[in-house]
Amino acid sequence: MRILFFSFLILCSLTACTRLPDIQGKGTEFLQGVWNQDSVANSDKLLNYTQHKFKFTCDSFYVDLTTRSSVNYYEDSCYNKGIWREYAKGTYLVRADTLFLAGTYTKANYKQKISGCYQIGQYIKSFKIDHNEQAKLMLENTGNQREISLKLEQKIMCIPQPL
Repeated sequence: MRILFFSFLILCSLTACTRLPDIQGKGTEFLQGVWNQDSVANSDKLLNYTQHKFKFTCDSFYVDLTTRSSVNYYEDSCYNKGIWREYAKGTYLVRADTLFLAGTYTKANYKQKISGCYQIGQYIKSFKIDHNEQAKLMLENTGNQREISLKLEQKIMCIPQPL
């Protein structure tokens, strides 16, 4: 009886797992490219706001964040007269009308950032896709309901790379 149980357990464990391919996924075709947010609505009335520049390539994303703030939330050496840049990279997934981003904050060269000014650690965001045209994309941040209007600067064709 024991041998039958262990044989069944081994058989289940061998068939339950499938090895994922050692190549990145294709991602979502309409997102592939470099998207830039030229301006932020009502920015003159906000204490702080962030402009986004996204690059989607296959199943990966890179984002440059430019923040402008009239309020100092950081040490004076980090405040930089109220303008600073942050970077993040990771993978994304589109499910129904929502874009999910999961990654980490990085340095400007997209290498992992473990200390310094501003954000460190995980970059986890989700956006509702409000509008999608060939060269325009409207996202709504699910965390603060701010709209992000993006224009396509450059189209990218996904060529999956080995991991």
